[in-house]
Amino acid sequence: MDLLRKKESKETLFTSISAEGNPAKSVCPPVKKSPKLCGTNYPLSIAFIVVNEFCERFSYYGMKAVLTLYFLFFLHWDEATSTSVYHAFSSLCYFTPVIGAFIADSWLGKYKTIIYLSVVYVIGHVIKSVGAIPSVGNQIVHVVLSMTGLSLIALGTGGIKPCVAAFGGDQFEEEHAQERSKFFSVFYLSINAGSLISTFITPVLRGDVKCFGGDCYALAFGVPAALMVIALIVFIAGNGIYKKTPLQGNILLEVCKCIWFAFTNRIKNRSRQIPKRGHWLDWASEKYSNQLIAEVKMVTRVLFLFIPLPMFWALFDQQGSRWTLQATKMNADFGGFVLQPDQMQFLNPLLILVFIPVFDFGLYPLINLCKFNFTPIKKMATGMILAGLAFAVAAVVELKIEENAMPTLVPRESYIQVLNLADSNIEVAIQDYDLFGQPIKPFQDPAAYSKLILKSDQQILQFKIEYRGSSSAFNHIVQEKSVNSLMVYKDERSLASHLIKDKDKKTSEGMTAARFINTLDLDVNITLVNEEFVSINKSYGVTSYKTLARGRYNNVKCQMGAEEFILHLGLLDFGASYTVIITNTSTKNLQTWKMEDIPANNVHMSWQIPQYLLISAGEVMFSVTGLAFSYSQAPASMKSVLQAGWLLTVAFGNVIVLIVAQAAPMEQWVEFLLFAALLFIVCVIFSIMGYFYTSVDPEELLAKQNTEETSRSNHMIGLITKKTEF
Repeated sequence: MDLLRKKESKETLFTSISAEGNPAKSVCPPVKKSPKLCGTNYPLSIAFIVVNEFCERFSYYGMKAVLTLYFLFFLHWDEATSTSVYHAFSSLCYFTPVIGAFIADSWLGKYKTIIYLSVVYVIGHVIKSVGAIPSVGNQIVHVVLSMTGLSLIALGTGGIKPCVAAFGGDQFEEEHAQERSKFFSVFYLSINAGSLISTFITPVLRGDVKCFGGDCYALAFGVPAALMVIALIVFIAGNGIYKKTPLQGNILLEVCKCIWFAFTNRIKNRSRQIPKRGHWLDWASEKYSNQLIAEVKMVTRVLFLFIPLPMFWALFDQQGSRWTLQATKMNADFGGFVLQPDQMQFLNPLLILVFIPVFDFGLYPLINLCKFNFTPIKKMATGMILAGLAFAVAAVVELKIEENAMPTLVPRESYIQVLNLADSNIEVAIQDYDLFGQPIKPFQDPAAYSKLILKSDQQILQFKIEYRGSSSAFNHIVQEKSVNSLMVYKDERSLASHLIKDKDKKTSEGMTAARFINTLDLDVNITLVNEEFVSINKSYGVTSYKTLARGRYNNVKCQMGAEEFILHLGLLDFGASYTVIITNTSTKNLQTWKMEDIPANNVHMSWQIPQYLLISAGEVMFSVTGLAFSYSQAPASMKSVLQAGWLLTVAFGNVIVLIVAQAAPMEQWVEFLLFAALLFIVCVIFSIMGYFYTSVDPEELLAKQNTEETSRSNHMIGLITKKTEF
């Protein structure tokens, strides 16, 4: 998942503490100290905060892991709409932290903000879970409940984001800075543990557990809702021992006011003969202190570097949308263990936990030994390149998947194949078409579908069939944009034919599909999964396709009259569609012929591992380095502003995906390459910006500026004193 957004813990903590480094002067009652944990210098209260964070992250990432498939297969939206709403929700989750920070710093304080917005969070989860119950209302009701629930979840998770970690940092005394630093690591571990476990478990609850006749989305959303309730209860349980700091004012609001005043003051005085000022922010000097203006200047330098960053997040956050949709079209059998398509997302937090120590203690020291100046800007640019390569790999995988896909149906176009169920070879010809040149053997798999170009949206075609020296003609209506099978069989003494419609696309979610043709003179009832019956009429009756879970069906009960038989259908594989023809009986079993209408997914899901490896490595280089670098370039009191700016880059990155998804439709592999190309272009721009950026030590710069200002002030005082004496 998002490393430093999961590591938001550590960074937000620093920002909030730093923001309080320049507090407003006020008289406050002494803050009580929290009891210690097991005789150490660690406050007992942090145990409640860490457990709260684990449950909250489990709740958020678990719900989000199955969200795209919920849109696609429960609400029945198309892939573009599902992707757009997914990224609109993700974007909202990273706009709302600004609201949470404002409420906490200016109104309620961190503790009450966490409580109240967690209640909103829980209500959102409950509404979302209820909206996933099929029997609750119609499609409109489901959409309304889902959107309402997601809006409340976005407000809840985003609102508490800048508060929880900072509140944990507040529990430590200033002299226990080392313990506080270790707390960051534990807090970060709880975030990754929550996201790792939830992204593995909730897809299982969705796909492997069945309820209401299908995938159990209500359970997949309900368990995260329960975890959020536990998170709230645990957090409230520690109320009596929390150390709660008084309100210190909203530095982010002050920065915005300062920037706005400088901008408007400059516009207001542009026509006046006023001496020019060295920097546009100097126009705020009439109202704001020189120190604040100097600090804002440092922050704006870093925020300027943030401008290209949303493009990275536009690619990164598609793990939960486009990459999950890609996984639904792949083979997920890992040697007997079947992985759900939305479970692949667990690779990211797992790889992050592996890559961070590998990079910090292996790769970076090795690069330093090679005397290569691997600066933070270069690391971030490398992270962008790795993410772009991940999408290039995803495009190649998508191309391999599409090789096995059904052709896209267009107007005036249709496809047809011939099933010879007679007892001898046949030759088939269609008037005005030259399609079938070779004799068709009985019970032979058709080589491939043949394309028909129709003269209108439907057309009557004459089929001429040669059978054992005699010729028969049949007329059938063929619809445009359809896939058909001409079933030829012997009806008593004469030849007969029947045109049946086939599936025109693969089954979703890696499911399989099967239909049955009964050549016998008795009705047949087949018991499938969950004791569900399929009745097949006698004398070449045909059922519709039945969607089934992928697996081996070797003991399928079949009832014919008073007799019971067992069908051995074998493996019904991912994404495939089959026609099973019941032909005759033996002493114990019915004889069947299974034909594959649509081939199974032949690209294994393990081919997604390289793209996850690349984008996870890119995340470590980009996200960890980016925040550490940007924080080092801003004064202590401004770090909360940078946190807000960083989170907004994530929000705008999701907006980019939303725009592309709703733009002109394109093939998925083309879209992947487009994103890769855009990120490479942005990487070049960012590298140029970074080349001209000069790193500074904010504290030294401020100290130098204060010294210069003091020197100037003393000089002016000296001049005034001399003038007075004179």
